[in-house]
Amino acid sequence: MADFAFDAVGFDLDGTLLDTFRDLGAAVNHALELGGFDPVPVDSSKDLIGGGAKIMLGRTVEQQGGMPEDEFHALYKAMLGYYAENNAVYSRPYPGVEGVLDDLAARNVTMAVVTNKFEGFATSILTQLGLADRFVAIIGGDSMGKGPDGRHLAKPHPDPVIEARKRTGGARFAFVGDSSYDVAAARGANVPVVVAAYGYCDKPPHELGGDAIIERFDQLLPTLERL
Repeated sequence: MADFAFDAVGFDLDGTLLDTFRDLGAAVNHALELGGFDPVPVDSSKDLIGGGAKIMLGRTVEQQGGMPEDEFHALYKAMLGYYAENNAVYSRPYPGVEGVLDDLAARNVTMAVVTNKFEGFATSILTQLGLADRFVAIIGGDSMGKGPDGRHLAKPHPDPVIEARKRTGGARFAFVGDSSYDVAAARGANVPVVVAAYGYCDKPPHELGGDAIIERFDQLLPTLERL
């Protein structure tokens, strides 16, 4: 293969590589029902994905009046327990993902996943879908430890993207994601970022501030070449 524009590429997971909202929405509703809250339309989970499961559940609970912190923590743990057993029921790769990953591998591009989902969940889902071995690293929202404020060093913090670049050995590294968390993390890591407009964008794609936008995953290679 001719020399490709990048040595390595990092990918967000939910809304970029995988369509996961149905399984996430089911886990949120399981927890809401346990807590005595009304379930929400599963489609609404698309609007909450990006910051991680705790933010997803927290925003939904707040919209229905909130609850004491200790009770919320227990509900969050119940949600994680349910999701651990049901995280790849409906989740699937977006059209074109496997073919593009094959094409990148054929160009000797090393690849990593950087997600705010816990590393164990991300690895489990990718393994169940037969995709885990495509990536030299799967970095989750809990992979980088916690900062001085006690919060995980997850996107929009740049550390996970910096770590992905290090693990892939990519001097020429690009990132692909669908949210403001992804763009901010890539910007902080000083790497170019492609916005996946088909994903769960928390703003209109053209307002996220990426270097390029793709409407379908199979547009990624020519888009990277242009960068």
